[in-house]
This record gives sequence, C-alpha cells and structure tokens, in this order.
Amino acid sequence: MNSRRDSTDGPEDVDATFAEIVAGLEREGVGKQVLPDELEPDEGDEAEPARPGRPEGQPAVATVDDDPDSYPDSAADSDDPSDHYVPPEPPPLPALRPGTIAALAVIVLGVVLLLFPGLFGLTGVIGTPLALIVMCSGAGWLILRMRNTQPPDSGWDDGAVL
Repeated sequence: MNSRRDSTDGPEDVDATFAEIVAGLEREGVGKQVLPDELEPDEGDEAEPARPGRPEGQPAVATVDDDPDSYPDSAADSDDPSDHYVPPEPPPLPALRPGTIAALAVIVLGVVLLLFPGLFGLTGVIGTPLALIVMCSGAGWLILRMRNTQPPDSGWDDGAVL
C-alpha cells in the first residue's frame, strides 16, 4: 500500500538526474568565473585552459561579480556615500485649540501645586492630594477632547480605524 514505491511522477534516480542538470549548465557556462589574469596570457606563456572558479564537486553558484549588469541595485552602483534616501519634510503640527491649552494649563497648575503648595497657602498634607486630583483632571480633560472621528479631508476608504 505504499504509494511512494509505485509512483512514476519523478525520475527514478534523483542524484543522477541532478548530476545531468548540473553538467548541462556547466557546458553552457553557467557559474563559470573568469579572473582578469586569465583573460590575457603573458607573452611567454601558452594559453592554458581556464581553471574552474570553484572546487571540484561544489555546485555552481552565481554571484554579483559574475554579471554586474544583472544586479542594477548592487553596491557597485552606489559609490557615492551621500546618495541615500532623504525623507520629505513632515507636515506642520496643527494649531492648539483653546480647550487643549486650558487642559494643559490645568496640568501645569497641578504640577506647581505639587511642588510648591505654600504658594497657595496650603500645607503638603492637603496640597499633594489636591495637586494629584488637579493633574488627573487635566489629563482626563485632554483624553475626553480626543477626536474619535475621521479628519474632514479623508476619503471614503481610510482603512482600519483603531
């Protein structure tokens, strides 16, 4: 009942088929590396066959050095160190609305009350809890003022709203 034994989907000997494919690619010159000193033989030397660029038995692997034109974004094209992505200027921050300014002023008042309760004629025992309540009130006011709607200049499909 082993369907793998009776299967005729692939070659019987995978290693032999792979060796045939590699041999065919090597005949076509795929993965062959030519070093600059092998291009022009010296005057006294006879032309000797090019040595393989890889050890025997190792698979042929194409590298960037094989054909630089096939890799347009290679490091050889970006020799200029100042050639890099420059992001556009960010949009300006929106103007603060009066309610936001008031909530920030309440938070600052709470910090001043916490640090210097004597400015308001209070002791630390009364000033500290009161300062914490004032600061939390200002933060709550900011949170309640947060917009929960889409900006008016948005399109009909703005993606997910979290």
